[in-house]
Amino acid sequence: MELDRVAELPTWLLSRANAGAQEILSAALGRAGARGYHYRLLAGLAQHGPLSQAELGRRTGIDRKDVAVAVAELEADALVVRTSDPTDARRRVVSLARDGERRLRDLDQVLAQAQAQVLAPLDPEERLVLTRLLAKLSGSGSGSGDADGRGTAS
Repeated sequence: MELDRVAELPTWLLSRANAGAQEILSAALGRAGARGYHYRLLAGLAQHGPLSQAELGRRTGIDRKDVAVAVAELEADALVVRTSDPTDARRRVVSLARDGERRLRDLDQVLAQAQAQVLAPLDPEERLVLTRLLAKLSGSGSGSGDADGRGTAS
């Protein structure tokens, strides 16, 4: 039973939509044996190339401690390679392994299916409009990108 006072509030509606979207996304990634952090880290390395763990965290918006844990998981699965930075032995540089590239492509498909499920109630034009509006609200730029929302894994 919904409360009339909140039923039409944008914050309430966004919160409910987000909860449903996160449930769908988490389930899809879980079935694939992955987490949102894994996808974001692999995508960050594919986009930016080898990075220190600290820079990888900054570029993906993931806390340093979470980066370290997730990178260790990805390294155990031979999806990334960690090496010492030749200019600073204290830093670890993370690179995308060939298997990581394949895994990222597989996860792209998982995310595309999850996005389709989340957006299923909308027609293609509504999907595009929603994606642009959400990008504008989140401060992510113009929102002129694809309506598939692949980069939103969290």
